[in-house]
Amino acid sequence: MKLTPWKVLAAGAALILLANAVALVGVYLNRSGEADSRMTLSQRELSMPWRGAMVRENSGLALALNWRVIETGTGEYFGSGFGANGGTPDWLDESRMAALGFDTAAVAADQAERRRFERQLPREVLLVLELGGPAWQRALERTRQNAARHEAALLANADSKEFAAKAKRAQEQVKREEQLNSRLFAIDAGLDRAALRAKYPDRGRYLIVKATLRPRTVTRDKQTRIGGYLSALAVSQINVPHALRPALEPALRSQRRTTDEPGARFEATIAFGQRLEPWIEAVAVAR
Repeated sequence: MKLTPWKVLAAGAALILLANAVALVGVYLNRSGEADSRMTLSQRELSMPWRGAMVRENSGLALALNWRVIETGTGEYFGSGFGANGGTPDWLDESRMAALGFDTAAVAADQAERRRFERQLPREVLLVLELGGPAWQRALERTRQNAARHEAALLANADSKEFAAKAKRAQEQVKREEQLNSRLFAIDAGLDRAALRAKYPDRGRYLIVKATLRPRTVTRDKQTRIGGYLSALAVSQINVPHALRPALEPALRSQRRTTDEPGARFEATIAFGQRLEPWIEAVAVAR
């Protein structure tokens, strides 16, 4: 049967209406009842768009959620070791990967088995993000210890420009960790949302979000162990409601393009609903 242009147009309009209806139902279900968590985050955990992105002819504005992991291994730290928005956390070991549904049999003993393990399909898991807790304190202490090591090395090599440069970079990293870097860290993962919430009942400190987990092996000191790589939150950007945008304009106008300056400070109250999808409830900018 040949479709007339009017029928094609009507079918297209019907599909658009259906898609919008499905989206609205999803929003309603997500925001019905009490939020799963509600957290106040700052510009450290929420990325602002570059100024150039703001002047384009696009009225939409979204904030990116910045989270981190303390990765497997130790050593000198000048940016590596704390994965930004993904990484291989040290707590994601063989038993945890098996509990999350991955086949971990005989991986460490055989290279072919390790390749087979890493070829398993990624899985969606529930990821627990902690704000300003022990994980962040551990990251802060690690950067301070790193700075202390480089300062001691500089004292022993006072005439070395190389040691002086490393000591300066290490001190700068301490400053970034204290004042700029996100304090939101991945600390646990599971498949049972109720069990995770019972383990982490503080809904103002612990977020439960959906993330992608890929199998990975980690070799260190000639020893291979099973791990996993966390990445790709199901919802990584949070739309700013039009009514709240004026409150963010001071931060947008004064935003700086350097990682060494905080720019205008702001806080946003973020709620995560029944479907673990976030929305912004309030915004406040420091004057």
